[in-house]
Amino acid sequence: MLYDYYLSIEKNQRVEEIFHNRLFESYNNYLIIGGMPECIASWTENKNPKKISQIQHELIEIYEHDFSKNNGKVNSGRILMVFRSIASQLAKPNEKFMYGAIREGSRAKDFEEAIEWLVSAGMLNRVYNVSKMEHPISVFDRLDCFKLFVFDTGLLKHMAGIDNSAILLKTNYQFKGPLTENYVLQQLRGQFDIEPRYFSDKNGEIDFVLQNGMEIIPIEVKGGEDKSAPSFKRYIAEHEPEHAIRFSKRGYVKNGFITNLPLYLARKMKELL
Repeated sequence: MLYDYYLSIEKNQRVEEIFHNRLFESYNNYLIIGGMPECIASWTENKNPKKISQIQHELIEIYEHDFSKNNGKVNSGRILMVFRSIASQLAKPNEKFMYGAIREGSRAKDFEEAIEWLVSAGMLNRVYNVSKMEHPISVFDRLDCFKLFVFDTGLLKHMAGIDNSAILLKTNYQFKGPLTENYVLQQLRGQFDIEPRYFSDKNGEIDFVLQNGMEIIPIEVKGGEDKSAPSFKRYIAEHEPEHAIRFSKRGYVKNGFITNLPLYLARKMKELL
């Protein structure tokens, strides 16, 4: 019944509180479980968060072991170093990927092949920074400035060392922002023809930028009910975009130019425009 209700949600529809609360329970469970088949099967059978963490630990060990089997031109040790650095990279204030954070003094030439290997293998999702938020967005990519996210939010949760109880008890924890962004990125990818980007300048950052046809859509991601960032508000005030989306734990409501979508509706964003 809950899933049927989720599917039935239409543009500008008020989500009843009882469903809103239950859908957020499912969202919190998803942050713990992720989308790996073994984790889903385990949760379906016994609803045990500790078992989920054990499976995620084993999966990461398998992936890291597979990296060592890479016999191509890419150094397997560097692949492993990049992969293991992702949680700490996302924990930085601006989340931009820094080669020097992997190993002091490192440069792009040392690790760019390892990054390409992980992105091509589908292990990491790369989001480029753009110098302008204009159509066509891809021509403004800053190829030397990007963020890397993990393909599965549940695995990133485990890699960051987040205890499942922090999510289940709905407490604040340091990595909530990056984990929420990772989730939203997963839901946005595939909905639109052009992959998501992000924008930053001296005045702040806009978490994601989407191109839908000729339209440019700014997106803000909040792990709670926090107020919008000044940079997001400033862009909207200056450009008055047709759509400006804010994902948070608030209800589904449009306020001026900003439409707040509950985080659990991220996969339905294009449908709800």
